[in-house]
Amino acid sequence: MMDFKYKTLLLNIGARHVVTQINTANILRQLMQIKQLDIMTYFILGSLNTVKLVLNEANDSFFTPRFSWYILTQDSEDVKCNCRNATIVQVRPVRDESHRKRLEFLINSYQLHGSPQILTTFYFDLALRSFLAMRNLVTTNQMPKDMKYIPCKEYDVDKNPTPPRGQIPLKKALSEVSGEEPAYGPFNISTKGKNSKSYMQFDMEVLGVTIKDGVTQPPVKLGKWKASVDPSSPIEYTDSQKLQKYRPEVVYRVYTVVQPPFVYINQSTPRGYSGLCIDFMDMVAKQSKFDYEIRVQEKDGFGQIGENGKWNGIMKQLIDKKADIALGTMGIMAERETFVDFTVPYYDMVGFTILMKLTIPPSSLFKFLTVLEHEVWICILSAFFLTSLLLWAFDRWSPYSLQNNPEKYIDDEEKREFHIKESLWFCMTSLTPQGGGEAPKNLSGRLVAATWWLFGFIIIASYTANLAAFLTVSRLEAPIESLDDLTRQYKIQYSPLLGSETATYFERMSNVEKIFYDIWKNMSLNDSLTHVERAQLAVWDYPVSDRYTKIWQTMIEAGMNKTLADAVKRVRTTNSTSKHAGYAFIGDATDIKYLELTTCDLQKVGDEFSRKPYALAVQQGSHLKDILNTAILDLLNKGEMRRLSQKWWKDNPYAVECDKEEDQTEGISVKNIGGVFIVIFVGICFAFSTLIFEYWYYKHRKVGNVVDITTGNPEVFDTGGEGNNKGATKLPEKNLPDVGEKGLKTLSVFPREQF
Repeated sequence: MMDFKYKTLLLNIGARHVVTQINTANILRQLMQIKQLDIMTYFILGSLNTVKLVLNEANDSFFTPRFSWYILTQDSEDVKCNCRNATIVQVRPVRDESHRKRLEFLINSYQLHGSPQILTTFYFDLALRSFLAMRNLVTTNQMPKDMKYIPCKEYDVDKNPTPPRGQIPLKKALSEVSGEEPAYGPFNISTKGKNSKSYMQFDMEVLGVTIKDGVTQPPVKLGKWKASVDPSSPIEYTDSQKLQKYRPEVVYRVYTVVQPPFVYINQSTPRGYSGLCIDFMDMVAKQSKFDYEIRVQEKDGFGQIGENGKWNGIMKQLIDKKADIALGTMGIMAERETFVDFTVPYYDMVGFTILMKLTIPPSSLFKFLTVLEHEVWICILSAFFLTSLLLWAFDRWSPYSLQNNPEKYIDDEEKREFHIKESLWFCMTSLTPQGGGEAPKNLSGRLVAATWWLFGFIIIASYTANLAAFLTVSRLEAPIESLDDLTRQYKIQYSPLLGSETATYFERMSNVEKIFYDIWKNMSLNDSLTHVERAQLAVWDYPVSDRYTKIWQTMIEAGMNKTLADAVKRVRTTNSTSKHAGYAFIGDATDIKYLELTTCDLQKVGDEFSRKPYALAVQQGSHLKDILNTAILDLLNKGEMRRLSQKWWKDNPYAVECDKEEDQTEGISVKNIGGVFIVIFVGICFAFSTLIFEYWYYKHRKVGNVVDITTGNPEVFDTGGEGNNKGATKLPEKNLPDVGEKGLKTLSVFPREQF
């Protein structure tokens, strides 16, 4: 910030600079406007009062190591401001100690208290020397006698300028003045030619000033400069290393896009970001000895070129000189190389791939029960109980059953009466390879049993066939394994992100196919061709494939998502219950690989295609290209990139451990058939419960009296028979250990013929 007349001071400086006058009414706004131009070095030329106004308006953000302040003033006092923590380089005049007594005499005698002191003493010495020079000219008769003067009122620079005074040897007279000691510094009056320069000789001292909480610390002397109009006049530094503290740090503007695992937002780190690219950039900066700051591009990513030929995103920042380095998953593309420069690749070739929802076959411990519907199981159970009831009823009421006609089957080895318990057991075991055992003796019961066997045979055969098909049907589905598989089907929709590099790739491939087809068509329909030439172009099918044209049209119909989060949500939520069988997202392989790493329900499908390397981008013609190339090649040779890949891919802290996907070719797993073991466990538990009940019943049952009905006894009533057994004789009670104190009850047994 300086007066406009001083702008030529920076005329030949090879750096971007702005010369402007200080606007005391709105200094902060002026500083912010300069800061937005990424100008980090500030020179203030003015009085200490003006300097104080500027420094008081500047906030703490202007006093970071990235900024440097240089104060050039004619005042000899220290810089003062209300700054909290500021480091400034002050350049101020210093008086010659050999003329100190002369200066003090003039101050006390002539009240030379004006500020700045160097100007007050300069004009005093110049006026005094001029008077003495004129006196010498008059006393030596060197003044011309026909001097022409012009009044101030009549002076006009164009119409009535000052008449030439070349006849007065004023410079010579000034140089011949002697006897008067200067108050600040000696005058150097040059008489060599018309354009020779005259000036007062004085020194400027360079000081390092630190201000903390509004208090100026004792300045540090950095050097001295003998003021001169000669541009080659050197500065004598006391210690060049001390000056490094006051120089601004080289901080490059690095633009990137948040894209895990390359760039994470991490407020716990010094830069606020972490990831593979951040670690990589730290290594490059350390090796190249520079600092950088991360700036995130919130919109348009790395940039795409529009129909008007203008770029957006980070590419626009590089072209507009607002970014120094582009960092991240920025691929080298021909259209980008026209506008920016790329370094050597720092990462492997990466392309596009497909993201789909991981198909996990449903598993259930009781999957064998899902083969049949609930209604079928209810019908089977109903048929089981109904058949058991019929077996009991037929055996109970049939005259040819074992219960009602035991004499007929007295010679049979197996005698089985079909009570309710036996009927249930028979129907249940008939469905097993063990068989149901002895069948009913009566014909009607055997017909029921045969019907049940036929029913069981059909049910078991159907169940076995359906179970085998049910457990293997998922193996017959042909999975999507490549882009060709995806484009050959119509059930699964697919598309990339809107405006992404993937969308640009498919759109351009479609346009190229259309251009090639138009070229072939125009050649075929060219009337200037001969019959032979036209015959050579005649084919049964189009010589140019329209594969990408169809793919691009399908993507447009499917609809493109605006963000990666929307695409992932669509992949997860679209399933076979919707209008389409599913959705596949086609995008950058690094994004899809990271999603597969950090989730268990998504998978990467197929190989990568359209692969390209990642590199750093810089402004076209930037000196950073060579610096970065040297650092990147050195890191690659040391294997640092392999170590970073290991850290952020294989050992990523955000990776999740997923259950290994079941290989369906290895057979049925416990997850699907383990319910049968639960059935065994439940059956054994039920058997143990039954055993406990049987033991308890046996220990606590009451046994009745045993009565002999073969001999008569008048104390026993007559049975009303034909005289064979006129009575019943009560036998002595058996001495049983489990009989209670009240004695045993009498059990009457009657012949079967009486019923």
